[in-house]
Amino acid sequence: MIGDTFRALSDKTRREILMMLRDGEMTAGEIADKFATRHATVSHHLKILKDAKLVFVERKGQNIIYSLNTTVFQDIMAWLMKFND
Repeated sequence: MIGDTFRALSDKTRREILMMLRDGEMTAGEIADKFATRHATVSHHLKILKDAKLVFVERKGQNIIYSLNTTVFQDIMAWLMKFND
């Protein structure tokens, strides 16, 4: 799990998406509109974030809504704190 998380966080675009989601949930289209790349490229980044469990995904009608999974970040912090001992 930690490896997938760090791999997902290694990309600048994915980190930008996570920063946007700190302010609240967004549709896939709203996220894609913030970037100059193709929507398919952003969809690929969103899939990686989803697979790493960094975001929650919910379908509402025709929209796919993304929100930040803060539990994973808490798990990462707990894992990192092990190295303080």
